[in-house]
Amino acid sequence: MVAGLCPGEDHGAPAPDQRLTLSASRRAHHRKTPDRTTPYRKALYRKTPKITLIAAGSALALAGIAAGTVAAWPGNSPAASASVAGAAFAGTTAGSAARAHTLTGAAAQDNDLARSVQDLKAREATARQAALHQAIARQQARQEARKAARAAAAKAAAAKAAAARAAAARQQQQAAAAPAAAAQPATPSGSPQQIAQGMLGSYGWSSSQFNCLQPLWNAESGWNVSATNTSSGAYGIPQALPGSKMASAGADWQTDAATQIRWGLGYIRSVYGSPCGAWSHEQAYGWY
Repeated sequence: MVAGLCPGEDHGAPAPDQRLTLSASRRAHHRKTPDRTTPYRKALYRKTPKITLIAAGSALALAGIAAGTVAAWPGNSPAASASVAGAAFAGTTAGSAARAHTLTGAAAQDNDLARSVQDLKAREATARQAALHQAIARQQARQEARKAARAAAAKAAAAKAAAARAAAARQQQQAAAAPAAAAQPATPSGSPQQIAQGMLGSYGWSSSQFNCLQPLWNAESGWNVSATNTSSGAYGIPQALPGSKMASAGADWQTDAATQIRWGLGYIRSVYGSPCGAWSHEQAYGWY
């Protein structure tokens, strides 16, 4: 006896051909109409709830939209599915546009920030360069001021030294002139020739030396206290060169005949020994 046969079937022993037919029929019957009486079989053939099918359909639809395809919504018409897919695609496009707008705004903000940083760096560099130029200019100005101060100090020191030298020279001249004036005898009066004749004895000469002195100074100056040689600058009766040399004989050397004669007789004695010696040199060379 074969288990699992439906009630009411003939359980007699069929013929061999009938057995083959019956076996095939029974197998087909078992496949087509399974028995749902046992709990196991009821659980196996239990229908899937509609909520599960709807969730699965929704998941498939969302997956199709993400992949850029149009998926049909379960249980709806093609037009409704297309509408759902279009709405989903529109939402995706709007979201993409919003994200793109957000990214564009962020990029613009980044660019603005970069430009602001660059501008700040440029202004800082310009400020540093200007400060450096100002520092260099101030340093150069200080150097120039110090240089000018040193030059002014050196000039003042040179002027002071020159004034000191001039004062020392005047003191020396005055000191040299004082003993000479004190040693000279009383100055004779009269014309320049008379004054010269009166001074010859004080230099140790005889009156005959005047015969040489008179033509000597006639040739040099004509016995004029203001005689000036325009070519050489010699001055006075003895034609001193320069005329300031006669200051050793007196401060009035420019206008006083006695002072000029005193200096001239002293020069002749120191250089030629006597008026006649000077006259001989004058005749030989044209000057004494």
